[in-house]
Amino acid sequence: MRFSFPPMNRPLTDAQRLDWLRLIRSDNVGPRTFRSLLRHAGTAGAALDSLPELVRRGGGGGNARVFSRDDALREIEAALRIGVRFVAAGEDGYPPRLATIDDAPPLLAIRGNSESLMRPMIAMVGSRNASAAGMKFAQTLAYDLAQAGFITISGLARGIDQAAHRASVQSGTVAVLAGGHNRIYPPEHEDLLLAIVSDAGAAISEMPIDHGPRAADFPRRNRLISGASVGVVIIEAAHRSGSLITARMAGEQGREVFAVPGSPLDPRAAGANDLIKQGAALVTSAEDIINVVNPILRRPIETPLDEPGAGGFGEEADEALRTRIVALLGPTPVSIDDLIRLSGAAPSIVRVVLLELELAGRLQRHGGGLVALLTD
Repeated sequence: MRFSFPPMNRPLTDAQRLDWLRLIRSDNVGPRTFRSLLRHAGTAGAALDSLPELVRRGGGGGNARVFSRDDALREIEAALRIGVRFVAAGEDGYPPRLATIDDAPPLLAIRGNSESLMRPMIAMVGSRNASAAGMKFAQTLAYDLAQAGFITISGLARGIDQAAHRASVQSGTVAVLAGGHNRIYPPEHEDLLLAIVSDAGAAISEMPIDHGPRAADFPRRNRLISGASVGVVIIEAAHRSGSLITARMAGEQGREVFAVPGSPLDPRAAGANDLIKQGAALVTSAEDIINVVNPILRRPIETPLDEPGAGGFGEEADEALRTRIVALLGPTPVSIDDLIRLSGAAPSIVRVVLLELELAGRLQRHGGGLVALLTD
């Protein structure tokens, strides 16, 4: 079973929060690696101490860059100056559905009303170069969903995103940022973001406070939009649209996928129309969405943990066993279960070798529990 963050019995202390921030900001530590390190070491502080040795065993050149305590304190202080706080997965204020995805951010930087993050969310994304009709429908849909008690979550982009946000500012909307809170993109939406966080909504980011968004950051942001929601609505998405990436991620995360049909003569509607052909629920009103998600909301949110004994990185692989596991890896993704079976090693041994390789920058993780060796 996959690992996710269950609700915490008590919040992190300030010292623990600092360690969590240092760990997730250290080199080659992403959300999945962070959780592997917690299982390996028990605490973020112990994981920080173990990083150099794990990198050495993974064949990494040089020393691992561990995010310093001073840098972490500076980021926290910069965040506090603009009203941003760091909330750990499993703590109150962290979107509960987001905590269940495989690569949930260990820490979210949150600005605004965190209560909005605890309410059921519907994601709404679409074309940046949207038609007037598409933006009008997004506004109507967002407003009607708000009247039914839902929060609209989107990416603060031009077009459909901003239309959905603006229609639900007063009732509460959530903006997911591709960059840090000090680097809003696009810049002309800073006024919209201020309106969101000053009213009933919130803005969230997993990126460092001063990080300027790059192309690779937008798909990362999209997984948060879909992961925090009950379902994703696509309005006007062309072929190869980033909105279709969000729809794909939603399907992988077990979220509902909805699409608004458009004219076959408008290329902006081609992607959404294709989604309907592939089985996405057709949407012409908010009622179409509510009828699908209401039964889901009556079920408790599951927070599965690893199977017993899946952690326990107490054992260390000897060189022969480590060599055997690494030899089974290549540029083609392979499942961890296959590595365990083919290597004949214990699951805990295989996982610690993969952790070492990942921290050394030699391993790439893919969806569905697949891993591949990075080659020069």
